[in-house]
Amino acid sequence: MTRLPNRLPRMILLIGVMGALLGCATQKQHTFTYSQPLLPEVASGYADKPGWSSKKFAVAAANPLATDAGYQILKAGGSAVDASIAVQMVLGLVEPQSSGIGGGAFMLHHEGKPNGKMQAFDGRETAPLAASDTLFIGKDGKPMPFTEAVIGGRSVGVPGTVWMLELAHQQHGKLPWATLFQPAIALATDGFKVSPRLNTLLKNEKNLKADPVAAAYFYDAKGDAWPVGHVLKNPAYALVMQRIATQGAKVLHEGDIAQAIVAKVKNHPTNAGLLSLQDLANYQAKTRVPLCFDYDVAPERYQICGMPPPSSGVIAIGQILGILNNTQAPQMPLNASKQPTVDEYLSPEWLHLYLEASRLAFADRAQYVADPDFVKAPLDDWASLMDPLYLTQRSKLITDTSMKTAKAGLPTSVRAIKTSVNNRYAPMPDQPEYGTSHISIIDADGNALAMTTTIEAAFGSQQMVSLNQDGKNTIGWISVEQRINRFQFRTNWQRRQTDCQPGRTRQTTTLKHVTHVGDR
Repeated sequence: MTRLPNRLPRMILLIGVMGALLGCATQKQHTFTYSQPLLPEVASGYADKPGWSSKKFAVAAANPLATDAGYQILKAGGSAVDASIAVQMVLGLVEPQSSGIGGGAFMLHHEGKPNGKMQAFDGRETAPLAASDTLFIGKDGKPMPFTEAVIGGRSVGVPGTVWMLELAHQQHGKLPWATLFQPAIALATDGFKVSPRLNTLLKNEKNLKADPVAAAYFYDAKGDAWPVGHVLKNPAYALVMQRIATQGAKVLHEGDIAQAIVAKVKNHPTNAGLLSLQDLANYQAKTRVPLCFDYDVAPERYQICGMPPPSSGVIAIGQILGILNNTQAPQMPLNASKQPTVDEYLSPEWLHLYLEASRLAFADRAQYVADPDFVKAPLDDWASLMDPLYLTQRSKLITDTSMKTAKAGLPTSVRAIKTSVNNRYAPMPDQPEYGTSHISIIDADGNALAMTTTIEAAFGSQQMVSLNQDGKNTIGWISVEQRINRFQFRTNWQRRQTDCQPGRTRQTTTLKHVTHVGDR
């Protein structure tokens, strides 16, 4: 592997809203040497694939280079968390349109030992301390157009992905922290082949070239996206990886890198942001209690556990399944045909019930789910939204025709709260979401994790940070965690649970879960 200098030269540095990780000095010593795989990434698109199984360990990610990095860590005796770190650092290099060190993430981790603990790790971005509920309201008093609000510094929040990984590694890591960055360092130094997926996204992206640093890294002198197979090197990314590996998260949240991030955000020529050095220094990843519910499908009983708010995923799934169990759906074959073809898996009758149940679940999601550090759950318990009696009541709203736009339900506690104008719940509008990746890993000890990592929009805020002015050797995304896209795009007439406030994490739709079958 190419040796890297100890200091970071004044070259470009790609970042997003970042976090970082620290090694544990007391960990058992292991040896690990990364070797690059020979196979390139296949073209993006849909392909029918069989399922795979393994008796030892397994890792799944969106890019084969990232998957291979995780595989090699597991093969060397690393834990699931160890592998997730290697996977994420490679994804940030080879798939920068979807996730990176400047983004946010959630992780659900389950220990493989008997009666093992399940934990939820929250590394989502937070709003800058200077943010307010008018952040995305234009000078005309109207919500800003989505693209106008996202591109630039305005939508950049405080990154948390690496901080979260650091926290998880401190509790569940086996290999030394620095070891886990070897794959990303090697690929960034020696180069990786531009995949069809990355090439397609770069060719179709209309605004990315407006940032001079991004333009110099992703496009040639003529302004054309680097072709499929072009070997793209990013030595500056390698150097930042090296610094995180040896110094931990603090290198991203203080010092020259943090200063460069803040300067980029605040000095955007048309859409400056509010991120400050204090925001970066104050960020902390969190552990939360997973949210679980029972689901019976004879002859098995399932316990499904997922990420609690600010993620809305497991609540929505719990509501959908609970509502469907109060309809004819469990008695229906998924397809009316006795021998369904590949295009006929779901019957119209079943699909209708599913879509109506989804409408009801998403109405509640938009009404109630938000950052639990700022907003109380109905009845002070998010599980109240999955209460069987409440879901039975909701299921009675489903008829043979579409309800079109569903209205949120009124759990007992919300009925009282609705009488107070100042504490009124209000629905959050739908807004587009892009730019997300998922990682699933189980290690040789049975430890399992599901991690969703994101920069929200494709290429985040479309800003890249440089420590110099030549626009070469870029290293990372300023994943402008579109915190804006789940904070409000609306005028100030009604308070929402998802309003942008200092330090708040926006609501998210990401779903990661672990399912137990019976006693397994």
